Amino acid sequence: MEHVFIINPAAGAVDSTHAVLEAIAKSNYAAECEIYYTRGRGDATVFVTSRCMKSSGPIRFYACGGDGTLNEVVNGAVNFPNASVGCYPCGRDNDFVKYYGGAGGFLNIDDQINGEEYPIDLIRAGNKYCINVCDFGFDTTVVRTVEKMRHKKIFSGRRSFFAGVVKALIASMQTSCRVSVDGEVICSGELLLCTIANGNYVGNAFKCAPRSKNNDGLLDICLVKPISRVALMSLMDNYIKGEHLDNPRLNKYIVYRRGRNISVEGNGSFSYTLDGDIVGENYSNIEVVENAINFIVPRGISVENICIPCAANQ
Repeated sequence: MEHVFIINPAAGAVDSTHAVLEAIAKSNYAAECEIYYTRGRGDATVFVTSRCMKSSGPIRFYACGGDGTLNEVVNGAVNFPNASVGCYPCGRDNDFVKYYGGAGGFLNIDDQINGEEYPIDLIRAGNKYCINVCDFGFDTTVVRTVEKMRHKKIFSGRRSFFAGVVKALIASMQTSCRVSVDGEVICSGELLLCTIANGNYVGNAFKCAPRSKNNDGLLDICLVKPISRVALMSLMDNYIKGEHLDNPRLNKYIVYRRGRNISVEGNGSFSYTLDGDIVGENYSNIEVVENAINFIVPRGISVENICIPCAANQ
């Protein structure tokens, strides 16, 4: 078994390279660990694909960064059955691992290497894959603003997120598009936001898809209709806690579906995000790909009722 740690020095508010190397050095398996440093956007995907093509035996890739780094590693490994993907969460947003209880369970290298592999679904939009959430509307404006401000010290960390929310409150309370789920049109006009989820969390704080399971062959779609800024504030607390689907007072604002194939069509300036990466396309067919990749769950994390072990571990 090969173990390759892919470190993204640009992930997070500060460079976590030293912390990752220190954790690896303390591991009983340090001598077996290969390390690669990414050189820019998209580099992890290119490297992982190349590395998989050269490896005939089982190989594990551990994405050391945030959801964006994990996304790149997944896109590189997805078509190679001998590859599996893990995560050492040290980025700005580490939303996907919240599905398994949070980042804490993923920070011990020995537990990572002794972890089990579980087949999970992925979201596919065109020729790109997404492991956590595809979203558009209000959320995309927030992400775009965060990306513009992330390198400005005055707007580092959570300040950039709040700046993004303010920008969206001013300029993105309505987005025009058509959305259908398995042939059913759920929006033909304006919406506030829409999330298509394989995981549970988005935006570092919001439990957008509390009922989502990442290995059930279905995606969870939550569409919020246009609402006032005052109503949005009342929705926000429930959205953070993942209680928005169970609050009858919010039913008139929310359309919730579970499905396999989602069609999204917007106008000339429409865009959406895949694990926080902005894609400027007016039309996309978004679908679930069942058991698309094996994800490494570290030893000690309980996966009862949320994961089925891959055949190799049974």
